[in-house]
Amino acid sequence: MDTETVNQSAVPARFYPQAIVNITNRCNLHCSHCFVYRDGNPNQPVSEPSDDDLLAQIREIRDRHRIGAMLWMGGEPLIKKDLLRRGLPLFARNTITTNGTIPLADFSDVTENLLYVISLDGPEALNDSIRGEGVFRRVMDNMGRLPSGFPHVVQCQCVVTRRNQDSLPEFVEIISRSPFRHLTFSFHVPARNDTTGNAWESVRQRDDAIRLVMELKKQMGGLIRNRTRSLEMMLSENNPGKITGNCPAKQLILPLYLSGRTLVSPFCCYGNDVDCDRCGAWVVFEMAAALENPAVAARQLHLPD
Repeated sequence: MDTETVNQSAVPARFYPQAIVNITNRCNLHCSHCFVYRDGNPNQPVSEPSDDDLLAQIREIRDRHRIGAMLWMGGEPLIKKDLLRRGLPLFARNTITTNGTIPLADFSDVTENLLYVISLDGPEALNDSIRGEGVFRRVMDNMGRLPSGFPHVVQCQCVVTRRNQDSLPEFVEIISRSPFRHLTFSFHVPARNDTTGNAWESVRQRDDAIRLVMELKKQMGGLIRNRTRSLEMMLSENNPGKITGNCPAKQLILPLYLSGRTLVSPFCCYGNDVDCDRCGAWVVFEMAAALENPAVAARQLHLPD
């Protein structure tokens, strides 16, 4: 695929074990660093398809590419709970990425394999400066209201930036005392013309943040799910460009964004305008680490042995 959005009807019928689908461009937050709403990406919350229409497109794409695992995103996907209840059974494995401000639904009647991923970007004041006043407390209140025995694993994901890297130890301590089962760190994927102040100017400047996460992982045991190997691969001394230059996510994940009433595929899971040379996406380097072991790759990436 080129850097322009491609209509799914024009995509060759190759195998993708996983996909990411944006089921709505509507969201109840306006996060300042959200990659979905950057210029050049299909992201207008108008003229969206009916649930029936969108599910028909998803089924057709699933069958054409033999997709076995789906990550549901938006916008805010929990705005579309009815669609999710109908869509989750279409796949053997599911992940819902949400901002966590809407109470999590129990979908155990339609799927046995569902992971929730909730996005937070640091301690309360820092997170709310990015995601909006009161967001951190709303997320934690929803987590505290989860019933005992809630059937789905709930994981927190934090995007590490230049702005929040110094607050990570405090944030990890907060999450360790919360109902979250796990925590993962993804490193900011900037646009090519990034002017937000969130990005490091080079991968070398990012090294201190990566080494801090590695140290926190040692201290916190199983809480932090990033593989040590994936973090090592991000370090400048290990030439992360050899990973992003042959990106495993582009090879193994089909990104699906909504453009009006139609699902289309941007250049990357993160859109059309990404700076691959400074990519720190959790999914890219976790996949690269898994692919070093064929047995692990088959099990975790849903590939043939």
